[in-house]
Amino acid sequence: MWGGVVLELQQLHVCQGQNKFCFDAILPTEKCTALVGASGAGKTTLLNTLAGFVTPTSGQLLWQGRDLVSQLPAQRPFTSLFQEHNLFAHLDLFTNVGLGIDPGLRLTENQRQAVEEALVQVGLAGMGKRLPGSLSGGQRQRAALARALVRRQPWLLLDEPFSALDPGLRREMIDLVADLQERNKLSLVLVTHDP
Repeated sequence: MWGGVVLELQQLHVCQGQNKFCFDAILPTEKCTALVGASGAGKTTLLNTLAGFVTPTSGQLLWQGRDLVSQLPAQRPFTSLFQEHNLFAHLDLFTNVGLGIDPGLRLTENQRQAVEEALVQVGLAGMGKRLPGSLSGGQRQRAALARALVRRQPWLLLDEPFSALDPGLRREMIDLVADLQERNKLSLVLVTHDP
């Protein structure tokens, strides 16, 4: 879908407190780019800058010939998946996933079907009425992943999303993300301490 298009970070300067970072890279589409490094190296800062949560002091972020630096987070081609706090505890899974399409939850029949399909893709078929608190950590991350999928953005930013899971479940989630990345032709940027 996005093959051949790259994301360019050109001298993207970011200040976070006393820390100063300069990001200069070309990220390929439909691939997984892993960011590995020590705590404080700027991995999460980079993801937050890409998503539009942190504003660089200078530089360019180029996608499809446009500089995204001045665009609001909702206008950017990114979806973020964090380590935790991805779901609203008082809303069932279907509603949590549906928020990825329309925060007002005014879903068309096709959009409702997309939510159901996303739940199937992540192995949560038939669980749409369950609350997050009734699920395991892995199931909650699967639901968060389903919400990311329904947004249909070309880039998925993952900030150590599975680090709190046990090793077996972590491996299962990594395999699931790899499968979904290939099937949906997603471009991933993954922060990890485990290369």
